[in-house]
Amino acid sequence: MSKYRRIQWLSLLPCVLSSVPTSACAGVKAGTAVIDITPINLPVLVNGGFTSRTIGTIKSRLQARAVVLSSEQTSLAIVVVDTCMMSRDFLDETKTHIAARTGIPQDHLLISATHTHSAPSAMACLGTELDSDYVPYLRNQLIEVVERAQSHMVWAEAGFARIAAPQLTASRRWILRPDRIGTDPFGNRTVRANMHPSTDPEELIGETGPEDPELSLLALRTTEGRPLAVLANYSMHYFGDSDISADYFGLFCEGLQKQLSNDGACVAILSHGCSGDIWRRDYGRPETWRPETSIESYAAEMVDLANRALSSMTYQKISDLQMIERRLPLRYRVPDQQRLEWARRIVAELGDRLPQTPAEIYAREQIHLHEWQQTEVVIQALRIGEIAIVTTPCETYAITGLKLKAASPFPDTMVIELANGGDGYIPPPEQHLFGGYNTWAARTAGLEVQAEPKITENAIELLEEISGRQRRDTELPIGPASTAILKLAPIRWWRLNEFRGPIAVDSGPCHKDAWYEPAVTFALDGPDSEAFCGPNERNRALQFVGGRVRTRLPEIKTSWTVCLWIRNGLIDTLREETGWFCSRDHDHGLTRFGEHLGLGGTSGNEGKLIYQFGRDSTHRIAGQTRIDRWTWYQVSLVRDGESVQIYLNGKLEAEGAAPMVTIDEMFFGGRSDLVSSWEGRLDEIAIFDRALSSSDLEALFNAARLQPGTQTSD
Repeated sequence: MSKYRRIQWLSLLPCVLSSVPTSACAGVKAGTAVIDITPINLPVLVNGGFTSRTIGTIKSRLQARAVVLSSEQTSLAIVVVDTCMMSRDFLDETKTHIAARTGIPQDHLLISATHTHSAPSAMACLGTELDSDYVPYLRNQLIEVVERAQSHMVWAEAGFARIAAPQLTASRRWILRPDRIGTDPFGNRTVRANMHPSTDPEELIGETGPEDPELSLLALRTTEGRPLAVLANYSMHYFGDSDISADYFGLFCEGLQKQLSNDGACVAILSHGCSGDIWRRDYGRPETWRPETSIESYAAEMVDLANRALSSMTYQKISDLQMIERRLPLRYRVPDQQRLEWARRIVAELGDRLPQTPAEIYAREQIHLHEWQQTEVVIQALRIGEIAIVTTPCETYAITGLKLKAASPFPDTMVIELANGGDGYIPPPEQHLFGGYNTWAARTAGLEVQAEPKITENAIELLEEISGRQRRDTELPIGPASTAILKLAPIRWWRLNEFRGPIAVDSGPCHKDAWYEPAVTFALDGPDSEAFCGPNERNRALQFVGGRVRTRLPEIKTSWTVCLWIRNGLIDTLREETGWFCSRDHDHGLTRFGEHLGLGGTSGNEGKLIYQFGRDSTHRIAGQTRIDRWTWYQVSLVRDGESVQIYLNGKLEAEGAAPMVTIDEMFFGGRSDLVSSWEGRLDEIAIFDRALSSSDLEALFNAARLQPGTQTSD
């Protein structure tokens, strides 16, 4: 542990010690309730879209579902509401009334939204105003549901289960080709990535981030074994339904409830996982879209998975019950003077009319942000025995949920988003570079660029506090392919498994870190996980969108080897060179020397490996195998004096000669002069201070194929 982390941890000890009960918890009681929150007066305003709309037909009932837990030391409540979003001001006021009526402290109340896009507008956003007739009714129902849950408490025990459901979720935010950059509402060409992109995969490079396929379930039952409640959590934004509807969230709850108890005594709840950038369709594989899949069949498949996970669940007495809250001040990204004048001019022309065009909608949002300047967000953490729940008040990306789960000191952690507020999208800082509507400054995405790391760090600190333990180390375990790399003693080995920059950690014996330049994204799927990290682990990779990994290698002299895994995302008929993924370069006066490894394009050797020495293509070595897009390959570049060899998947692909130069700076994911940067992923970069033999390189590739069924593509 670094000196800084030791000091930071020691500073938490007084809080940690004061939060741990002095005696073991005698037991915990639980109570549950469900209340109807379907609007009485129709039609209603419905938010969740860019422009305002009203709905006057009810397809399915909306509910608020509550669980109250109480021990000798504390009481808390968890409420999940079939609505799109709720503001912190509204929830703070509601919590004040709940606390007065129930005695549960206001900071021990967790209230979150399911994020259905077909419910009355409980919060104004973009082109939709608040439904002022509905909100008082909703407030009263939320107070009532907690009171009801508290009124019939019984002794309880808890269990936790998880099951993978990757077929039900996928990234909905994709990187567009560099020639397809779009224009934002402010008139600037900034949209390199967007939600729900083109349905033509050739328009796309790859996802901007990972998904979280885990369906997690916290179950409560009486000490006699009668089911009380199941709180589920899943990261899929919403299905999309017509009329007033609880969306798939409500259907899941109804379906699971019927499975768990005939009399409806067991309450099923589905909370919203981190899914700001997640939906149900894989835009990279339109052939896998299931247009015939209905919302009913989607929910039924999830119910089946939940039942399978619950069937093997074990329950234990709840030994500890705690909850803490932190209120974090954050700034808004307010408009500069030029944008503010632009916004005021457009809003003045609107008059009393609601905005309709993107420019009108976002002009009005600039006025709001200018008036507000800053805000406060609520973050909570609670423990139920060795089960943790942590919250964010935003539409949080899946990678943020993965960060929290990976760092949590608890063996089982659930992350609930849109809890205790509706503070809009919080993209990780690197995502702001790529634009898209989830980054455009508005009430739905207006927090400062550093909001995501600040919220994440505060949430982890809260988990440390209620556990009395440090956060977990997120270093990857070693699988057979990784073991093979280490046996050959690399002088650098970057696994590129970080959730954030700017440091690429060297996992080899030398511990020489590299640096991430901006315009990369993190935690995408890498080549076969079992081979590189072992069972039940996820090998992650870096996605390049103009940035690079940059390092110095003074140890490299006349003989050396670079071995790495590549996954190209760009069609190979677009540019003269599809992209360069490994480059060494240095200036010597007016002459520029360098050597570069990449994929050919329209200038020749289309889609094939190419090695180039010098400024132009007069000295080039090319391979014979066409590299398929969105497929993982192992590539090695071997230098032995003036001899150059290129290996593809452990086999010699091309060889030739090139003059030797002394260069100690190396780039991955782009060329040194930024010409035709790599548009794709890289992973497991290993560098050796000698020319590896063909048998060494073949062994490295074969080690990545040791596991049955291992493939080199996703």
